[in-house]
Amino acid sequence: MEKIEHRAVIKFLTKQGKSVQTILEEMSSVYGESCPGKTMVYKWHTLFKQGRASLEDDPRPGRPIEVTTPEIIQKVEKFILEDARLKKKQLAEMVGVSDTTIFKILHDHLGMTKVSARWVPRMLTPPQKQQRVECSRAFLDLCNEEDKGVSITGEYYA
Repeated sequence: MEKIEHRAVIKFLTKQGKSVQTILEEMSSVYGESCPGKTMVYKWHTLFKQGRASLEDDPRPGRPIEVTTPEIIQKVEKFILEDARLKKKQLAEMVGVSDTTIFKILHDHLGMTKVSARWVPRMLTPPQKQQRVECSRAFLDLCNEEDKGVSITGEYYA
């Protein structure tokens, strides 16, 4: 049984005016092993007796969990497209998230990797592949020209 459901039962029985010991016995007989512990029942019984209405936990102090939202991903992508030489820490400061989150966005969501101090896409797009094929063929044609040979210094020899 979920924590929230346990708390709802504790709240209901507390509102009926039952004691902590009675609540523990009833929950233990119904739920057996999945029954919450004695300390937890005492804690929530006291809170509900003091007038607490919510079954949810109070927010805890400390660093909140970062969520990777589509808006954050779009911001990171925009900054990277403007300047591919940005560092993770710079991006983190600009967007307002941790550098670990920035890395996850770049690597997992945008499919980018760091190459020679630039963030570049891991996979080539079809136009990029076609451009590489065309360049390679042009270089092969230059090398296969029989009348000129190969030039290293700018002078051709046969």
